[in-house]
Amino acid sequence: MEQENVILEDVFAEMKSSRVGLSEQEAQERLASFGKNELTEKKKTTALKVFAGQFVNLIVWVLAAAAVISLAIGETIDFWVIMFTIAVVITLGFIQEYRAEKAMEALKSIVQPETTVLRDKRLRKIFTVNVVPGDILVLETGDKIPADSFVFEAVALKIDESALTGESVPVGKNENDTIFAGTQLVHGKCKALVTSTGMNTKIGQIASLIQTKDEDTPLQTKITKLSLTLAFLAVLASAITFAIGIYIGAPFGDMLLISLALAVAAVPEGLPLTLTITLAYGMKKMAGHNAIIRKMLAVETLGSTTIICTDKTGTLTRNEMTVEKLFVSETEIDVTGSGYIPKGDFLKRGNNLDLKNDGTTLDLLRGITLCNNSAIEKKGEKWEVVGDPTEIALTVAAAKADLWKDELDKNYEMTEEIVFTSERKIMTTIHKTESGFISFTKGAPEYVLPQCSVIEKNGDRFFLTEKDREIILDKNLEFASSAYRVLAVACKEESVGADTAEFEKDMIFLGLVAMIDPPREEAKEAVEMCRKAGIKVIMITGDNQETAKAIGRNIGLFDGKNGCGVYEDEKLSKIAEDCAVTGDELEELNDEEFDIIVDNINVYARTMPEQKLRIVNALQKKGHIVAMTGDGVNDAPALKKADIGIAMGIKGTDVAKESSVMILQDDNFATIVEAIRGGRTIYNNIEKFITYLISRNFMLIILIMAGISLLGFDLIPLLALQILFINMFNEIMPAVSLGLDPATEGIMTIPPRDPNDNFLKKRNLFLVITLAFAMGSASFLVFEMSDPVADTSMARTLTFATVVSMILFIPLAFRSLEKSVFSIGIFSNRLMIAGVTATFFATVSVMYIPKLNDAFGLIALSPSEWLMPIAVAFITFLIAEGLKYTTRSVKK
Repeated sequence: MEQENVILEDVFAEMKSSRVGLSEQEAQERLASFGKNELTEKKKTTALKVFAGQFVNLIVWVLAAAAVISLAIGETIDFWVIMFTIAVVITLGFIQEYRAEKAMEALKSIVQPETTVLRDKRLRKIFTVNVVPGDILVLETGDKIPADSFVFEAVALKIDESALTGESVPVGKNENDTIFAGTQLVHGKCKALVTSTGMNTKIGQIASLIQTKDEDTPLQTKITKLSLTLAFLAVLASAITFAIGIYIGAPFGDMLLISLALAVAAVPEGLPLTLTITLAYGMKKMAGHNAIIRKMLAVETLGSTTIICTDKTGTLTRNEMTVEKLFVSETEIDVTGSGYIPKGDFLKRGNNLDLKNDGTTLDLLRGITLCNNSAIEKKGEKWEVVGDPTEIALTVAAAKADLWKDELDKNYEMTEEIVFTSERKIMTTIHKTESGFISFTKGAPEYVLPQCSVIEKNGDRFFLTEKDREIILDKNLEFASSAYRVLAVACKEESVGADTAEFEKDMIFLGLVAMIDPPREEAKEAVEMCRKAGIKVIMITGDNQETAKAIGRNIGLFDGKNGCGVYEDEKLSKIAEDCAVTGDELEELNDEEFDIIVDNINVYARTMPEQKLRIVNALQKKGHIVAMTGDGVNDAPALKKADIGIAMGIKGTDVAKESSVMILQDDNFATIVEAIRGGRTIYNNIEKFITYLISRNFMLIILIMAGISLLGFDLIPLLALQILFINMFNEIMPAVSLGLDPATEGIMTIPPRDPNDNFLKKRNLFLVITLAFAMGSASFLVFEMSDPVADTSMARTLTFATVVSMILFIPLAFRSLEKSVFSIGIFSNRLMIAGVTATFFATVSVMYIPKLNDAFGLIALSPSEWLMPIAVAFITFLIAEGLKYTTRSVKK
């Protein structure tokens, strides 16, 4: 650290004396000392790490134990079949997880940005990562600032710091000010000395706060808990079976192998693979709807979401400001057209508007064009725009009246600009004309109006009276209450130049401009879908409170009539009466007071990004599962804290994206709702295939334990190799097809799932136990009815065929754990029909391939001998449908 301070002191001394920049040698030395100008990332997951992770799997270790025992007792075929099974489990798991990791890496941009620096006394373009403290940056409009820097030359400099502060309006900067990495120069130019790079920048300090160890997702917790439960039951079932076998005199080695086979049967081998495929498929499908899921196991959390906290601009709205109304000469003027296309008309209510003879309206339109840093240009059939959305809207509005900025700039040469700041809330430009100087000012009406002493009406000028002010402020409130953003426009004329500050005093008021960022057409429908799904939508914006409330009412966040609760505390009642809270009001509330009203607030206006974290904490404290959107660096802590952090893909910063679980490629609120639908579908499908797999596996336990207990070891219904084969190759495809099942109708009309629900909740546990008992009993009856004493091989083959035949019917019953499969359509999941059919024939092929059937102890059945296994399998399907009907009355 002392070395860094010495270097920086030398840099400042050098800058003051010569300002020629570093030499290439000095730059390389400092690059070695300070490191690259980049944010430190977590270690990437390598292919070796993913492969090694496949061995941290209970199933693999149980199978390995079974293989060792098989080899020890001379069952060579069993050994190689089990080893093959292990290889399949590891290989498929590795392929799916590694593909998922590579997909995540593919989301990151591979473009290396460049910046201009002064080195060896000349301008050079270098990669941003190679910028070092002491470099002199030479920046122009549009450049992204690569590092924290000290400005020593500036011309009309304005910086967009929204990535850091959330403030959408550019900030004016002067000499001796600091500019920050990750922000963007939107006007003017400057030279600046780099003072901090990489993790030492302000953006780096914020990034370091979010690089904490990721906590397990609810799905990880549930899967771990389920695996431990199944492992315990597997060990218990195996121990009981082994004890019974030894008690009745079965060979120790054979009994040990059977017990391990049962342990394998109790733990669904297909679970990790099916889970990975289901999540990967769900992620791919969501990506097709512009929602990129960064963390696979967090997908199902979407299904539990109870509150969505969303930005307004660009998410609920189109981020395409459009001027719709003017208020000039005490008359409201409508402006037609929309978006950034300069086509439309000016229409005065009640009569036509003659712009050529309406000097005041022309003055206002001229003012909003000249006091402006945006540009529009037609290229081919398309209009290209550059600049702040608000200023673009003003330029487009004037162009509709045939007032074009590039032509006006020739006649009104700009000599100076007084930049907008968040404190001043106004912007002024001064122009030289043939008759002298004229200034144009635009800004918030409550800041512009007090600086005006004259008003222009119909081309004439009058003293600005209190009545005039009252009329203007009433119209401003009316516009704001209708979701408009309102700017006031004024001017001042001087025959000769004057002090800059004098141009913003005693101005001539010209009128108001009302513009709107139209709500997305799909936003209202998406909000209504959330309401039906029991999900509350909260808008968090830096915009005006009245504008935010109006947008909220337009898209259905709230009606603004029913109030938001009655409180004994007068302070709380006043703040929450309109269901909206401003950032200043939020600061007035302590945590206890905020906790009382937080459930009833729909809109947060004029908020700072740092306040999002407080909102998330308060909602989570109330037990909500919160999805939070954000795009700036200061949003990162809130995104990290939220259950589902959602970063904007278009305008989002890298730090925001790194902190998030989901990235919206289109910044569209409707995409969030579609992702929640996907999350609910994925969780339902996971629940279905887990219930299916466990019922199938426990059916085998019941079958084997019944056989050993009632008939003895010599008449065991299935051999160890047959159990392993069924468990590994007869269940995965049906389980996968359940995992990829289409969304059930009405999935977005039910309340959010309780995040504390377990997969084996009361209803599912009842279904698992009863159906496993039914299938196990039916299979055992087939074995006993087949006279195992006379022909044990045939009895085992018929039992094997019965268990295999159940694949044709049972998966269909699990397509819904509540409704009958006949009501949702047997053939609506074509993958299942094709998959179970192919798996059935592939599995039974072991009975017909010579030598292979001998190895498995099976006999080739004739067509007539298949009647009983298929009939029994169909009956168990009908039992499953009946059990589902019964479970509808069982508390979930």
